[in-house]
Amino acid sequence: MTEATEPNKKAVREIRINPIVPSESVLVATARNMRPKKEEPPVPHDTREHVETCPFCRGNESMTPASIARVPSEGDWKIRIVENLYPILGDDNEDPNFAFGLQHTMNGYGRHEVVIDHSSHGIRIHEMTEEHLSLLFATYRTRMEQLYNANPRIKNVLVFKNFGPAAGASIAHTHSQIIAMPVVPDNVQAEVRNSSAFFEANQHCIFCSLIDEALTFEATLYDKDSGEIRRKINVGQFVIERSKRFIAIKPFASRYEWEVQILPLAHQADFLEANPEDLADLAWIFRRTMARLNAVLGGAPQYNYFLHSVPHGQEYDDCAPSFHWHIEICPRTSIPTGFELGSGLFVNTISPEDAAERLRSATFE
Repeated sequence: MTEATEPNKKAVREIRINPIVPSESVLVATARNMRPKKEEPPVPHDTREHVETCPFCRGNESMTPASIARVPSEGDWKIRIVENLYPILGDDNEDPNFAFGLQHTMNGYGRHEVVIDHSSHGIRIHEMTEEHLSLLFATYRTRMEQLYNANPRIKNVLVFKNFGPAAGASIAHTHSQIIAMPVVPDNVQAEVRNSSAFFEANQHCIFCSLIDEALTFEATLYDKDSGEIRRKINVGQFVIERSKRFIAIKPFASRYEWEVQILPLAHQADFLEANPEDLADLAWIFRRTMARLNAVLGGAPQYNYFLHSVPHGQEYDDCAPSFHWHIEICPRTSIPTGFELGSGLFVNTISPEDAAERLRSATFE
């Protein structure tokens, strides 16, 4: 049963504005869940531990480029980093920038690397141990730091994971990717720009403000004529999970039905500042959040996750007080429509409030 057909549940149809990036709007339209649609069978998940022909499985190292890093450095590896065979950016292109009329290019310099998350072919994130996930986050942090230190032209290092064909994964073996760029992507730039403007106006980090609201804020809206309650807002209902150092939140203006964001409770702009205790706690809340998504969505949910940290470079030196690093988890349960692609307006057919409640109440091991 969809939420729009549940007894006594009023359909929601409203446009919500992303407070971090106000130009990014989400149309929450729960009645869309009632439209006829073909039920897609769940994508089968390959649960094998080892596949003889898989280039990412332990023992098949000769099928990939040489290791950039391996953890541990001796004996059987648990995590391995290799160069992407089909890179988006590379360090072999030293062509100069050029401009011709309105056409302008810049050198496509950068790095594109694959992080083989685990030696077990079919293991999923929530099936990994907290110890292993802590090691994975530490590996991300170390490699990001190395890439920034290796070349001052690198402005942004993006860590992301594609899981499942709908999310863009081309190899079944669990892996994530790191791309180091000489430019800052527009969505990260928008977060930086708007959080800086908020800080300048309020002398407070907007991400910290959202966390404070999620933990303390509630409001009741009344009809000005009758005095009757029109709506109650309890921002705390968007909290999915909380640990000692982190919080998992369902965004009020969620672009994807089951989107969840994880942020450090204490202000921290750069992921490179995270210490081993932070990463151990992050591993705990991250595994539990992924387990909740798996329990609610069933099967092997397809998703992307990515890590947004403050860019590097002189022009971003003043952003430490205003920016707040975070992880965005975006399950891919629908395909963007022509309206979304043409308008740039995301359409969410499940109210974030109900999605948050289902995730909070999910049972898992």
